[in-house]
Amino acid sequence: MASSMISSAAVATVSRTPAQANMVAPFNGLKSTAAFSVTRKTNDITSIASNGGRVQCIQVWPPRGLKKFETLSYLPPLSTEELAKEIEYLLRNKWVPCLEFELEKGFVYRENHRSPGYYDGRYWTMWKLPMFGCTEAAQVLVELEEAKKAYPNSFIRIIGFDNVRQVQCISFIASKPAGL
Repeated sequence: MASSMISSAAVATVSRTPAQANMVAPFNGLKSTAAFSVTRKTNDITSIASNGGRVQCIQVWPPRGLKKFETLSYLPPLSTEELAKEIEYLLRNKWVPCLEFELEKGFVYRENHRSPGYYDGRYWTMWKLPMFGCTEAAQVLVELEEAKKAYPNSFIRIIGFDNVRQVQCISFIASKPAGL
């Protein structure tokens, strides 16, 4: 029984009629890579981008002695006007303000349990109920002052909740105990 297979070299030499010229040519395998441009990467250190020798190392937050509490905690304490601006931002985004306080450490820590995902200090005590319907930063600042009077040696933070997405969108320390 004769094979009906034709080599690809034989196909190239076959003359075609005008009707066959419009037909798709058979698959000849992968094309040579010589037709494609090749970018060769070298491991030459002189080709590394440079900024002209102006490289400076910046020290990261020291892990001992200075704790990072919340957003904006690396800044000096915010003034009343700066707090009002942050609260106005919260209100402009239609987030519900809420105050929370913590009497001990003010940051997440591990003390009572060592399993993964468990941390003490994660949940703070809520100061009253969230301020649904609040439209003025002054209302939140009044509540902040009341919380400071009730718990003068506590950490107090302001939180903004998105009641549509059901998530906390902003949180920052508004008051720290004296001496921190």
